[in-house]
Amino acid sequence: MQSLNIASTGMAAQQFNVEVISNNIANMNTTGYKRQRAEFQDLLYQDLRRVGTNSSDAGTIVPSGIQIGVGVKTAATYRINEQGALTLTDNKFDLAILGQGYFQVELPSGETAYTRAGSFQTNQDGTLVTPDGYTVQPGITIPADTLSVTINESGQVFAQIDGQVQEQNVGQLQLAIFQNDAGLENIGQNLLLETAASGAATTGVPGATGFGRLQQGFVESSNVDPVHEITNLITAQRAYELNSKIIETSDQMMSTVNNVR
Repeated sequence: MQSLNIASTGMAAQQFNVEVISNNIANMNTTGYKRQRAEFQDLLYQDLRRVGTNSSDAGTIVPSGIQIGVGVKTAATYRINEQGALTLTDNKFDLAILGQGYFQVELPSGETAYTRAGSFQTNQDGTLVTPDGYTVQPGITIPADTLSVTINESGQVFAQIDGQVQEQNVGQLQLAIFQNDAGLENIGQNLLLETAASGAATTGVPGATGFGRLQQGFVESSNVDPVHEITNLITAQRAYELNSKIIETSDQMMSTVNNVR
């Protein structure tokens, strides 16, 4: 009886769905996190009567045929890249992107990673870095005798240096955009890597055509909607229960057949 195997694929799919939802909920307060959605596909079909075949010597055609599916499989997890709310922090090195784009981060391996989490600090050399100490590209160094720092919407970094009247321009931040944001690879630590699916990064100045603007003193919150996730969780739970009910019903039917005398 195929229904046992079919229902088992459904239970496995809903278990995976719950895992995706749980990761979204776990990252509700993760800066720059983008929620994910599980996508499913039906499996191959068994043709008991193939559609479009001849049903007689006169050339009549079977209009619909008979096909039985064998279950479901997980196809992908999509990242939903809608804008998260901006949260005021008043930290002069915190930056939020309003619109499209990613900050560029240099990993210890020399690779460039990308992030929406703009919780930045300066290291012992005054270089702008992530909480893990990775340098934000292109490298920006704040002079040691700086009294205040201003970062405008276009990514220009100005330092008010002790003893000077005019602010000094100490660097220009750039953003990266991709043809297919969903194709970026998650590696944890709020970082993403370029892949063949995402396409190559295109870099530009914040506020330019196609690029978002920067907001100093803010960070972008996750775009996880708790009510939406709880609703999805209930739906997944009900689907799991229905598939388990199918297994129970199939078992009862097989037991009935076995008890026939």
